[in-house]
Amino acid sequence: MAAEFQQALKQDHLPPEEIQKRLLRSQERIGSAPVIIVACVDMTEMETYPDKRRRKAEYLIATQSVANAGLHILLAAHAEGLGGVWLCSPLFAQTAVRNALNIQATWEPHAMFLLGKPAETPAIRERKPLEKISIFIDRKGSRN
Repeated sequence: MAAEFQQALKQDHLPPEEIQKRLLRSQERIGSAPVIIVACVDMTEMETYPDKRRRKAEYLIATQSVANAGLHILLAAHAEGLGGVWLCSPLFAQTAVRNALNIQATWEPHAMFLLGKPAETPAIRERKPLEKISIFIDRKGSRN
């Protein structure tokens, strides 16, 4: 993954010292995690459709299912007193992840979860009021 990440950073025209800094941070995070879970999409058991619109929708359903599973992984880890971080870097290095883990070609690595004892407990961030980030519409179509 590091080689593919480095190549992508070079394409972004970042200075060599910035590329090295980002690579080292990534390698340290991944290398120090006691548990790593890689979540993959596998379309082999999903519905197949003749049209592009529904094939795309089915793929989005599978992707959302993987994301939902990831959220539950993090919630379960938190409930056990563990810290966790969700990385989407496997999306940018699917071949490298497949090869490193020797997983089948139909599995598309989408996310990586790093789990372990947290080094520190961050302060809880203030949340925006619900009214600022959502709208409620009743059955008549009126906004509340």
